[in-house]
Amino acid sequence: METVLENTLPVGTRGKAEQSVAKPKWLRVKLPIGKKYTELRGLVDKYKLNTICTSGSCPNMGECWGEGTATFMILGNICTRSCGFCGVKTGRPETVDWDEPEKVARSIKIMNIKHAVITSVDRDDLKDGGSIIWIETVKAIRRMNPNTTLETLIPDFQGIERNIDRIVEANPEVVSHNVETVRRLTREVRIQAKYDRSLEVLKYLKEKGIKRTKSGIMLGLGELEEEVLQTMQDLRNADVDIVTIGQYLQPSKKHLPVKEFITPEQFAKYEAFGLELGFRHVESGPLVRSSYKAQKHIL
Repeated sequence: METVLENTLPVGTRGKAEQSVAKPKWLRVKLPIGKKYTELRGLVDKYKLNTICTSGSCPNMGECWGEGTATFMILGNICTRSCGFCGVKTGRPETVDWDEPEKVARSIKIMNIKHAVITSVDRDDLKDGGSIIWIETVKAIRRMNPNTTLETLIPDFQGIERNIDRIVEANPEVVSHNVETVRRLTREVRIQAKYDRSLEVLKYLKEKGIKRTKSGIMLGLGELEEEVLQTMQDLRNADVDIVTIGQYLQPSKKHLPVKEFITPEQFAKYEAFGLELGFRHVESGPLVRSSYKAQKHIL
């Protein structure tokens, strides 16, 4: 049953919703260091490899690269949707690059990646939603990197089953699709997406035989604690195995404002609740992103 809550301040570092709030000390990040990071950074620069880690300035880049994990985005860098939280450009995407699967597979080989996360923009302009490039990318990675494990962080493909079935056919170790926020805020945060459609996609993937399904939520957009708990329950009801919970940070002044910074103690509370619900893995913390500790989620 959905909990409807109104006129209640969220839990966290409180402030007036429309005013900017200074970043707390727990969001400070150390610069990436280490031999592995330095080597990979050199390869990325030398071969002009496209990773979300670098283009998205991920705070966990050094840690993930040190463990042999990296995230790659396919199907271009222009999205057909205009989500209020996302820094990716919105507009008319370029034509599909059919050489992209081989390019991504080659990048993974050059970087000697042990576990790769593949994601993409939404391509609602394509009849297949981009799912053909998705499966060709997975096949190319498998051919060129037979020992690399995979997570595919997919769009909802508008809920069209024949497109989702291509992901099922590719059979990556983990399939992820993010609900991003609570039900009440979905229309504002994700605009063209639907909360229930995302849950249905996740449930369909599991019913079709995907062994590990995963989803993620951002906090700090004005959600209430009860709504977060309800969202976690909804994900478990869809038989999701893994959930990531992190702090939303505003990409630019044009995007939705941060309404609060959630404390580490509150993130720990959500982690404990998630484990009680029966999630296989719960990554919950201010700096957690979708692919954080992704290599552990195949276990």
